[in-house]
This record gives sequence, C-alpha cells and structure tokens, in this order.
Amino acid sequence: MKKFIRCWLIILLWSINAVHAQLVYDYRRTADVYYNAKDYYSAAQYYSKALGTYKSPPLHVLPYAVNGGVNAAPKERSNKIKDYETVVYRLAESYRQYNDFGNAEIYYAQTVSYNNNAAFPLARFWYGVCLRANGKYQEALDQFNQFKQSYTNADAISTRLALEIEVCEFGLSEKMNPRYSISKVGGNVNTGGANYAPVAVGNNLLLFTSSRPENPVNNEDDKKKKDNPYVNDLFTAAGRGTDFDSSVKVTIPTVKGVDQGVAALTSDGSMLFVTRWTRVNGEKQASIYVSTRQGAGWSEPKPLGQEVNVPGFSSMQPFVTPDDKYLFFASNRPGGMGKNDIWYSPLQSGTPGAAKNVGTGINSRDEEQAPYYDTRSGTFIFSSDGRVGFGGLDFFMSQGAIGNWSAPKNMGLPLNSSKDDIYYTPLDKNHPLNGGYISSDRESVCCLELFSLKRKAKSAGGMILDCDGQLPLTGATVTLLDTVQQKVLQQVTVDESGHYSFDVDIQKDYKVMAEKENYFSKAIYFNTDELVSVDSLMNPSLCLKRYEIGKPIILKDIYYDYNKAVLRPQSLIVLDTVVSIMQDNPNIIIEMGSHTDSKGTDVYNMKLSQARAQSCVDYLAGKGIPTSRMVAKGYGESRPIAPNTMPNGKDNPDGRQLNRRTEFKVLRIQPQLQ
Repeated sequence: MKKFIRCWLIILLWSINAVHAQLVYDYRRTADVYYNAKDYYSAAQYYSKALGTYKSPPLHVLPYAVNGGVNAAPKERSNKIKDYETVVYRLAESYRQYNDFGNAEIYYAQTVSYNNNAAFPLARFWYGVCLRANGKYQEALDQFNQFKQSYTNADAISTRLALEIEVCEFGLSEKMNPRYSISKVGGNVNTGGANYAPVAVGNNLLLFTSSRPENPVNNEDDKKKKDNPYVNDLFTAAGRGTDFDSSVKVTIPTVKGVDQGVAALTSDGSMLFVTRWTRVNGEKQASIYVSTRQGAGWSEPKPLGQEVNVPGFSSMQPFVTPDDKYLFFASNRPGGMGKNDIWYSPLQSGTPGAAKNVGTGINSRDEEQAPYYDTRSGTFIFSSDGRVGFGGLDFFMSQGAIGNWSAPKNMGLPLNSSKDDIYYTPLDKNHPLNGGYISSDRESVCCLELFSLKRKAKSAGGMILDCDGQLPLTGATVTLLDTVQQKVLQQVTVDESGHYSFDVDIQKDYKVMAEKENYFSKAIYFNTDELVSVDSLMNPSLCLKRYEIGKPIILKDIYYDYNKAVLRPQSLIVLDTVVSIMQDNPNIIIEMGSHTDSKGTDVYNMKLSQARAQSCVDYLAGKGIPTSRMVAKGYGESRPIAPNTMPNGKDNPDGRQLNRRTEFKVLRIQPQLQ
C-alpha cells in the first residue's frame, strides 16, 4: 500500500510538471511569435503569462526532476534558469519597445542582477535608458557609467551612450523654467488610444490625430475578433484652454488597414496635407497626401509626387508655413543625416517642388521630427532625440531663415520631460511663443496625449526722459530688438508717464532703442537672466538729448596741453559719448569744431584749432565711425562765446577758458538705407 501511494505521488508530480512545462512552452512560443513580428504589446502580455507560470524564480522552486534522479537535476535546473532569465529579459525588451518604461525598468533591474550577464550584454544600457525615461537621472547615470566600463564596441550603442550620459548630467543640472505652465487637456480629447499632433484652428477648434477605437473593446475575445480597433484618424474638438469636448471624426475618406493623421492646413483652410501609413514587419512606411475641402468634408487624399514621397522611404508630419510658401516634413529619404530628418519643399499654389534638407544646423544623426516654422518671426521649433536634453524627443528652438539657422536651444522644462515631447502648435499665430498645444507621453504608460501650454507673463521696462529737464518724454518711440537676429520684436510709444514695458523671455539678450524727432536716439542692452526668479525687470532710465540742425553743442572737459593738439586721457571719456551718439544715430552727419582764445596770431590759432578738431575726428574714426559722416573744422579765435579781456583791458582767464572749447553739431540727416 505504501509502495502504491509513493508511485501515485510520483505520477502526480510528473503530471503537474508536464502541464506546467506545456503552459510555459505555449505562452513562450506565442510571445516569441509576437516579439519577432515586432508586436511588442502582445509579446509583453504573453511573456508575462509565461513568467506567471513559475511559482517563484528558479534556483528556489522549480519543477522536480522525477525521471533522471538527482544527477539530472543540476542540468535541468540550469536550463530552467536560462529559460526564466530569457523570459524576464524579453519581457523587459517588449515593455521598453512599447514605451512602457515603468514596467521595463522593473524587469531590466532583475536582468542585470543575474550572474549570466554575458547572455544579455545590452541589458544594463537599456536599464539606464528606462531609468532616464522615468526621470531617475542619477540612477540612470550610475548604470550608464557602469555599462561604459565593460562595453568596448565602437558602434551605435557606444555613440548613444555618450549622449545618454550628457542627457543625465543635463537633466540633473536643469531647473524648472518658470516661463511656461502646462496642463493636460481635459474633456473627451485624451480618451482611448493615443491623441497627438494638435493643430489649432482659430481660437476654439483643435484638429488632432487619435487612435481611439471606434467601437469600444470590452474583453479579449472581442479584441481578437477585430483586426486592429486602434486605427489612427483625424478628429476635431471644440473648446479653449484645457477644456475641449465634442470630439468628432473628420469627414475624410479612409482606406482599410491604413492609418492617417498628423495633418497640416493651408492658411485659408482649403487644402489638407495628411500622413498615411501602414506597418510592414513592425516598421512604419508613411507618405504625405493632399486633400481639398468639399463642403463640410474632404476629397479622397492623393499622394504627393516623388518631390516629397520617395519610393521605399517614409515621409510624414507635414507642416505648411503661415504664408503658404513652404511645406516642411520629416523623412528618412536618401541624402539625410541619419534617421528621420527635417526637409522642406517650396509650394506653388499648393503643389510642392523638389525637397531639400534643412541642413546639419538642425538635423543630427538621430531623430528630428515634427517641424513648426513661423516665417514672420523666424521661429523654428522641432523635436529631436539627437541632442542633449531631458531624454526622448525634446523640443528645440532655432531662430533664422532657411539656410541660416541659429544653434538650436533646448526649450527646457516644463515643455520638455524625460519622455517624448513632440508636435508644437501655437494658439496665436501672430505671437507663436505665447502658448499653444503639444503632445507628450509624460503622464501615460504608452501613448501620447495632448497638453495645453501657456507662457507666464515676464516683462522688462523703464522710463524715457528729456535730458535737459529730466522730465518724462511723451511721444518717444521705444523699440525692443533681438540682438542675435537684429529683428524688431515689439514697439511702443510712451505716454505722459514716460514709462514703457515689453513682454520678454528669460535668459535672453535684448536691445532697447529710444527715439524721438529732433532728439538723439539712444540704446541700451540688457539680458533677462534675473527673470528666472522674478516676474519683472526695470532698466535704467534713458534720457534723450534734443538737438537742432546747425546749432552747436558744447562738449565740456575736452582738454589739450598748451600749444598742442593731442587729446588728454580725460578728454576721451567725453568723446566716447559722441561715439555712442553716432552709433545710435547712424543717419546723422556731424561737424567737430574747435575754438581758441585770442592769444596768438589769427593764422596760428586757426591752424591749432583745425588740428584739435581733426584729433577729435581721428579718435572717433578709430572707434569705427566712418569719416564720411564727420567734418573737422577749426574756427580759431573767430567765434568767442565770452570776452577774452575785462572791460578795463585786463586779462579774463574765465572767458578765455570758455572760448577754448570743442563743439559738435548736426549738419544734416541722410536718408537711411533700407
């Protein structure tokens, strides 16, 4: 009886073991099929099920070896351990490639703890990537530095490793930018699937792309009945700020098995450029199509020609400039810098010409996507993961024009995050940096969502005075200029208070120019670094000096040694004020005039005064003032402004001092070159 019970237990254990092994095999095999097809979401589900069949990690509790005795157990246990570790690693890989970095981090952490690290040589690198994506910059940096010590290959991973280390160091050093606030869009916009690529249509309508299922999927059996319920298409929603509702699918023809979205409109709303794509072996293949408005709907989209869509390559994410002159887009077509680059095509009546790469000033060896360009302000915004930022795709901004871009700058927190931040659209096209909408997966396990962006008010101001009375100079014009692009940003006319104020960005350099007719213009330069911690900045007051054409202005404290024309050092300080006037007033022609007292002969005094006037002109020319804008004139003793002698015939030292003077006057105003 005891022998029968023992045999029965062995058979039972063998049966349980066999069923367990079959379950592991079935889940693992199904997961591998999905993994190899690059369906990482489904792969993750089945790897997770395969992992769940283990009661606990191997080495502690594994199916018993009943047919082979104790000698077979170590080999079988070793195989089980390898299988288990492989499932854990594949699960981490699946989660990562589905952008579920939270779950991926958990299983990569488990993988790097295994003794058999040689089987998964990149696990620590991807563990660091997931930590960085989850905003854990210091922990990620530790993993990257540890990985760097053992990884000796010179390949794409080693190149990316260097950038990831820089990203972590950047993330640790950067603070929150108080210039913007960001909020997730409410209503029924961010519901179901991914919601992204916003386009602000006026002040109360948002066009966006969504992969929300048309018919809700309630359970796994229903899901299997549908080929793919999460098909991307275009939607609109009404509202403003963060409150949008009444999402409606755009009436535009679709093709079964084809996703479409990420669109751009011409300025009059009559043409729609839209991306259509499919996935082949897990890889996106996209082309840009164009559709025209037909009543309340749109015509069948037609693919653009080879100027934009190169066979065998992807073109996507169209953007039409506000003046309808250019179509920008992202593409991996030949001739680029690496992966997807940003390209542009000139538009003629909506028809694009041959595309050109925007160049290495913008594109890197990695991803550049989702271009936005305002031709009026020269503001270019795009997303990239090939530059130092916070990780994933970050927003970068450049100023300039096609072929002449400034170095892109990371737009900082909170526009950017450790996840993907992409697709910028302004709410007010006349002021593109005042706020708008973006897409980001910062608050999602897997998918992009829509966020509202608002620029907080930061200002810089001051006061304009009349130099003669130090009173407010009503009617003066004050202009704010970008010192990098030398572009006018804003302009105001001051009222009776004399005050001016401008909206400005933080940590930028600006120039303020104050002008009024018959007054010398004056400029000051300032930066807004201190606006990181405060909301407003007051510049020093500017006083403008009135002048009349042909009327001399005496320059005090211009000194020469006796009987010489060489300027004394203290005289140069006064002449530097004339340099500033000439620089700030590039259209005036002046005369520098010198005078003497009555001592000496008329001929000698005329010669001496001419030499002294010339010494002033020479100094100004040495400071970069063109000689064509200056005339040197000596008047000798011919134009005294005080008596050289007393009425009783005695010498008048004070009068002679006043007569030994240097003046300048505006001779004329020349037209400015346009």
